[in-house]
Amino acid sequence: MEEKMTVQQEDQMPKKVHNVILEDRRLLSVSGVTDVDSFDEETVVLFTELGEMTVRGYNLHINKLSVETGEVNVEGDIASISYRDEAPRSGGLFGRIFK
Repeated sequence: MEEKMTVQQEDQMPKKVHNVILEDRRLLSVSGVTDVDSFDEETVVLFTELGEMTVRGYNLHINKLSVETGEVNVEGDIASISYRDEAPRSGGLFGRIFK
């Protein structure tokens, strides 16, 4: 029989730390990433422990992507970083790659 967690139990579960480091608007390091929704040279959409994060800019490239540690490094001309407070939907890049 499969047991479901209560909301209180889920709140007590340890979460990954979410940090954002932007160096000279050229290199972005993000931890606490749970999934990558999409990316191209102008937009990177990540799901983090604290909501959906969108990075916009030019010539964006993902240099590091670690499923185990939840770390992502983005390089390029970074113009903006924004969040949406929504729960991540299933089927992002991690989900499609590691089915």
